Amino acid sequence: MIQNKAIKILFIIAAVIPILLLAIYINHKIHLQKESSLLTPVGHLVEVDGHNMSVYIEGSGDITLVFLSGGGTSSPILDFKSLYSLLSDAYQIAVVEKFGYGFSDIVDKSRDIDSILEDTRAALTAAGLQAPYVLCPHSMSGLEALYWAQKYPNEVSAIIGLDMAVPQYYDNMDINIPLMHLSSLAANIGITRLIPGIAESDAIRHGTLSDEEKEIYKAVFYNRTATVTMINEAAAAKENAQKVEAMGVPQLPMLLFISDGSGGTGFDKETWRGIPVEYLSQVNGGSYIELDCPHYVHNYEYQTIAEHISDFLSRLF
Repeated sequence: MIQNKAIKILFIIAAVIPILLLAIYINHKIHLQKESSLLTPVGHLVEVDGHNMSVYIEGSGDITLVFLSGGGTSSPILDFKSLYSLLSDAYQIAVVEKFGYGFSDIVDKSRDIDSILEDTRAALTAAGLQAPYVLCPHSMSGLEALYWAQKYPNEVSAIIGLDMAVPQYYDNMDINIPLMHLSSLAANIGITRLIPGIAESDAIRHGTLSDEEKEIYKAVFYNRTATVTMINEAAAAKENAQKVEAMGVPQLPMLLFISDGSGGTGFDKETWRGIPVEYLSQVNGGSYIELDCPHYVHNYEYQTIAEHISDFLSRLF
């Protein structure tokens, strides 16, 4: 009798789960339709390799700062806004949203370091910008910035790292691709909408976004979470890091802002800070500033970072 009851319960559960998932999916689609009005690109859409990439440009000046987002950042344009809005009076700002991010197309293509870099260069050119650039990468994009300086040294006048990655971080980093696929499935079904606060990024909680910009960020989040392009990028990260490391340490002006390692890096404070400091010891003219805040430093210490960037560039140019 007990066994029969258990079997009945299992059958009920098996019947309820698909119905529940269908309801969640329908709810997700309804919300996506309502949010569609918020998804008008705020920058330029340019064609790269037959697909649309989003490039946002603000401000003017002889120096162009190119902001490159970290892995998985749904809305790079809004993520960096608290910082670049403090700099656009003196410098030209460009934010490149890679494929799979922000308002750019989701594309299932190789994310080896050469492909990523050439896409970025092509997008900037299509948007009417010209090198040299001051690169401002966050997190994983540090690999791209370093490789750019290695491969095309005349196009990069300086690197300002926003808690950016250097190759050595990836020596022992555990990148859980199956978990990313699971996150992608949950996002596509709409399960993520049931998790309180999941769309509340650091930019929303700690930055200077307006109420409208916060709503746009959330709408982008529900459209650009663990995309196939992001997953391909993460899967290639270790190999990309090895290639960048093999190319040596580029010699150019470099200023790194280093967090306390909290906010999802997977490293303790001492290790997180020690790796880039060791890397900078090999850079002539390299310097760093340690910040007591989590990984998305530009959403916490944007005022301090903007002041140091202005000072760094005034001494450089």
